[in-house]
Amino acid sequence: MLFLDAPSIMSVTQVSRYMKEMLDSDEILQDVWVRGEISGCRTYGSGHCYFTLKDAEAQLPCVFFKHARLRSSAPDLRDGMAIAANGHISLYERDGKLQLYVERIEPIGDGALYLRFEQLKERLAAEGLFDEERKRPLPAQPAVIGIVTSPQAAALRDMLRVLRTRYPLASVILSPTSVQGVEAPLAIANALDLLNQHGEAEVIIVGRGGGSIEELWAFNEEVVARAIARSRIPVISGVGHETDFTIADFVADHRASTPTAAATAAVPDIADWQVRIQAYQYALTTLMDTYFIDKREELDQAKRDLQRFSPQMQLERLHQRLDDTTALLQTRIEHHLSLRGERLNGASLGLHSLSPLLTIARGYAVVRRTADQHIVTSIQHVQPGDELTIQVTDGQIQAKVKQDA
Repeated sequence: MLFLDAPSIMSVTQVSRYMKEMLDSDEILQDVWVRGEISGCRTYGSGHCYFTLKDAEAQLPCVFFKHARLRSSAPDLRDGMAIAANGHISLYERDGKLQLYVERIEPIGDGALYLRFEQLKERLAAEGLFDEERKRPLPAQPAVIGIVTSPQAAALRDMLRVLRTRYPLASVILSPTSVQGVEAPLAIANALDLLNQHGEAEVIIVGRGGGSIEELWAFNEEVVARAIARSRIPVISGVGHETDFTIADFVADHRASTPTAAATAAVPDIADWQVRIQAYQYALTTLMDTYFIDKREELDQAKRDLQRFSPQMQLERLHQRLDDTTALLQTRIEHHLSLRGERLNGASLGLHSLSPLLTIARGYAVVRRTADQHIVTSIQHVQPGDELTIQVTDGQIQAKVKQDA
């Protein structure tokens, strides 16, 4: 029977503290030099640097705090660098792991992985695989995007999220592969070749998330570089973090700092299109409004011109001119008639003054032959038997000539 309160049972914290005290009391571990190759080097905004020292058979986590780095004037650390690190080994209780707390660093040279990297890089560069002239432009609006990565990778989810957000019009073809381990380089190359054989993808993203130099090493193998170089489809590499560089980055048509950045580079942002479309719509609306205003003014002017030259307006103007002419003619006729009337009155008065009636009124008479109303002023004008009409003041007297005088 197990008694949980027995003195021999220790808590995790007690065990961790005991182990830490043992390590901290060991004189050798409190001032030790460790030689190895740097892997997974990361320096954070705090200034603290974390990396792993490794050799062919083992590895040791290390932390190089900011104050120690500044005090020791250590060189910039990078993956593949061979160093000798001095410090003390203790237990990081929260994670339960041994760490070398570095105080000083002496560079030894380049590690084996770094040397392999540089040798392959130099050889491929000499063949022209890194030349800018052979790099192809990325399609502006790809309809189909190929992705070469692990189906379980978080990087795949990030890339799909970016592609859906930025450009949901595109389709995605995943060519699954392992991205680390001994079999990964050939698997990556085969996945690339498969997308080229399929032929629908217009751009290919090759990538994976961050990791140590060993975890990213598959993208430094020649078989992957050759597969990228022979791809008929433009290739974007998005391997690791911004500070990670692989052979695949140099061969690819476009290098992105992360898988997310690779997805961003592969497609346009539909939000930018929407902004441009709205700007175009506003400009087009403004142009249309201006155009229609101008045309409306032209139409109004044409309407006024048509009205001015229309037959109806011409008739109305002619009617007005006719009315004006008629009024003027009537005025002139009335004036002419008035003058004529005045003249007629004057002539009438003159004739009246010469009228025989005035003579008759004074006791004279006017004798006419009845037959032809010829005035008889002499006896020679009549014959016996002619009828005469004698005009006197108050009437006429009929008479008949009986004989010559």
